[in-house]
Amino acid sequence: MKPLSPTELKRLHRTWRKKTDQRVAVILDGVQQPFNVGGILRSAAAYGVTDLWLVPPTAEPTHPKVQVTAKGCDRFLTIHRADGGRAAVESARAAGYRVIAIELVGTATPLFDLDCANGPVALVLGHEERGVHRDTLDLVDGVGFLPLVGNIGSLNVGHTATAALAEVRRQAWTTTAG
Repeated sequence: MKPLSPTELKRLHRTWRKKTDQRVAVILDGVQQPFNVGGILRSAAAYGVTDLWLVPPTAEPTHPKVQVTAKGCDRFLTIHRADGGRAAVESARAAGYRVIAIELVGTATPLFDLDCANGPVALVLGHEERGVHRDTLDLVDGVGFLPLVGNIGSLNVGHTATAALAEVRRQAWTTTAG
């Protein structure tokens, strides 16, 4: 089997892009490490995220270390800044998004059991060690987690973002597949 040519790769992704009309957003609630922010920006652009909110102390997209992993992908996102999680959630809701935090708390539901396919969805991801701010968690419409079965209890926030975005898209594609 030979790898796809650049033209074939564009055609492959174009097919999926045509099947994708759901708006998806991301709220970074204090993701501090620049390499994590850059990786999330890249995954967000790859999965067609429309809007991205930055809550301090989230690293700025212009930070050189963010750009190492983002590779300029921030240009494909509409970036908003919010003073705190409350402002970000309210802004996302005003833009029509249902807000789901990805966090390891006792009330969380496996992400694949949450309805992420019907209507615009904004995923909230939090600080590398402290997670989503507790005040932000009180405001969201749902809390999901990624079930893990190995010897590790949690993933890096950048990997979590990628897996969660893939699940949101999978649900929408499965729902619309007919």
